[in-house]
Amino acid sequence: MASVFKAQSKKGKGKARAEVDDTLAVATTAATQEDGEKEKEKRRKDKVLMLSSRGVTQRMRHLMHDLEVLLPHIKKDSKLDSKSSLHLLNELADLHSCNNTLYFEARRHEDLYLWLARSPNGPSVKCHVQNVHTMDELKMTGNCLRGSRGLVVFDGGWDKEEWGGLMKEMLTHVFSTPKTSRRLKPFIDHLILFSLLDNKIWFRNYQVVERDPLVPHGPPTTALIEIGPRFVLTPIRIFEGAFGGPTLFANPEFVSPAAVRRGIKREKGEKYGERMGKEREREEREERRREEMPVDELERGKVFA
Repeated sequence: MASVFKAQSKKGKGKARAEVDDTLAVATTAATQEDGEKEKEKRRKDKVLMLSSRGVTQRMRHLMHDLEVLLPHIKKDSKLDSKSSLHLLNELADLHSCNNTLYFEARRHEDLYLWLARSPNGPSVKCHVQNVHTMDELKMTGNCLRGSRGLVVFDGGWDKEEWGGLMKEMLTHVFSTPKTSRRLKPFIDHLILFSLLDNKIWFRNYQVVERDPLVPHGPPTTALIEIGPRFVLTPIRIFEGAFGGPTLFANPEFVSPAAVRRGIKREKGEKYGERMGKEREREEREERRREEMPVDELERGKVFA
């Protein structure tokens, strides 16, 4: 009887162990699946379509070339003929398998606007581009490997603005190179900085140097050397959709360059009007003075009449 009880107890323990093993296996499988899902969620496959409208200047083309060199996940397309049919950009992005769009829109008097859009559903941001300096212009001493991955850094002023979080996310998706990019080199040797000052976005690009070039055999010291290019973005509007839709944010401090030029012309016109008014007043004053002067009987006009 004792041997029978021992056998039954061993069988019970074996069943319990089997149930525990099955539970652990199920839990491990579920955890593995959750980890796999988290990895899939974290994995980004951002591709950026970059193009411009007709009428861009040489400096604008050089700026686009510099961005194409810095960001290996950019796909460049030909110029867009129509400035009014911006919805065509979503179709172009879909044809190129891109989920972000970087569109440079040129206007008269060399005005340049930049669209950042998450295609095809949005959101999108329209910015005014100012103070453009290309790499050829600056001739900085910094240098980085073509196709290397750059760190995107933001300063502390972004959290103070109501539109800062959304703008940070869009700039991250556009300027941060994902690990899945085919042309990406496994190096991180430069840093892209976005600073917020006076409600303007200042773009700078720096090389990360581990050793001082003047002291090659000295201790390792991390330093930043500017590479270029440079430009300043002024946010104008943030739209809910891609290249249109309801307005989420409008910059009340932005004044368009056309309005600035109109103001300058208006000031010049007002100065001209004041000058002409003073001339007319002087002529009228001289005329009144001549009329008020007493008549001389010996003046030339009466003597030789």
